[in-house]
Amino acid sequence: MPTEHKHCQCQETQNHFLERAFESLQLENAQRELLLSAFRETTVSIPLRPHRTDDDGGELHTYTGYRVQHNHARGPFKGGLRFHQSVNMGEIRALAQLMTWKTALVNVPFGGAKGGIAVDPNQLSQYALETLTKRFVQKMGLVFGVHHDIPAPDVGTNPQVMAWILEEYSKTHGYTPAIVTGKPIELGGSAGRLEATGRGVAYLTGKIASEMALPIKDAAVVIQGFGNVGFHTAQHLAAMGARVIALSDAHNGVICETGIDIEQAHHYVTKTGWLEGLPGTESINNAELLELSCDILIPAAIEATINCDNADAIQARLVVEAANMPITHLADTTLCERGIMVVPDLLANAGGVLTSYYEWVQNLQEFPWEYDTVMLRLEQRLGQVYQQVHDLAKQGNTDLRTAAYELAIGRVNQAMALRGF
Repeated sequence: MPTEHKHCQCQETQNHFLERAFESLQLENAQRELLLSAFRETTVSIPLRPHRTDDDGGELHTYTGYRVQHNHARGPFKGGLRFHQSVNMGEIRALAQLMTWKTALVNVPFGGAKGGIAVDPNQLSQYALETLTKRFVQKMGLVFGVHHDIPAPDVGTNPQVMAWILEEYSKTHGYTPAIVTGKPIELGGSAGRLEATGRGVAYLTGKIASEMALPIKDAAVVIQGFGNVGFHTAQHLAAMGARVIALSDAHNGVICETGIDIEQAHHYVTKTGWLEGLPGTESINNAELLELSCDILIPAAIEATINCDNADAIQARLVVEAANMPITHLADTTLCERGIMVVPDLLANAGGVLTSYYEWVQNLQEFPWEYDTVMLRLEQRLGQVYQQVHDLAKQGNTDLRTAAYELAIGRVNQAMALRGF
């Protein structure tokens, strides 16, 4: 799917889900306008000579960076930074909104933001990537702040990138670990942060599957995407007894009906850079992977991978959105009509933002928590939020996605009303 078309679909999808919730909540036009409006949208140009080990000489290239601060009625702006060649303002705007609803849904005192740079990080040297990151922080320094806007990792970024952000920000503000989450543990990162999103996806998958009379033990699972979220989701589901029969990366996928050894797959990808050729598996493309017969399908890659072209061919009983907006609104309607349960991204991948909040709290307290404490609080909160969404969906005779949006939007709207926005 062309990139521009994909982003148009994402914005259209987001708007559709929001309008459905607005109608259900019977919000007035003025309320809707306030909820949709961004507080601030910032675009910066970052000059860099990407093919040099230093910055003296070589061809100069200008990269575009973005930060959208959507809503801060419930607390400081919070949201990831993605480094990807397809990043644009439309995508960042939609994802910033999504963060507002996600933080409200899990009831942490944050608002929503998102940012990124239009760059392929794989095409840059380590030095160039560090320089690009620090120059982005220099230009965005006025909008970041411990109690104003706290970035985190996203597509194409990792704990090392967060460490560079901490370093650059600390040059002018002193050592400030709470300015960014998803950091290395050695610099104030939280135990369990790297695996939190995937573990949360696995926990909810197991819980909801059990309620559907679909035992997770030996359940056939297909996961699209084998990055950080996909790997940790697969790892924890396998530990719960599930049979992960197919995995994919950006290039291709692999299948083994008896189940893939997740640790072996991880070591293989670390060594070779991709899944194709993994011993004991056969090759399959991403389109075929999504349409495999399975119990549980987990899209953990990019947006709009399940759309009008393939929604009728999905064969899973349960679809869990580990990625942000992987299902378009038209495809979502099709899956719902076919009786396929969908766990929305708003709920399914909220483990990341929860543990980001826990990391921020630990940094402010200057008191790190033990791994077991983080994981216990993560699963307890996700379980509570799921029950709230489930009960609201049952009460309103609607689906989990609509209930999740209603709960989140209602909280943000109430905060805005109380503050007199």
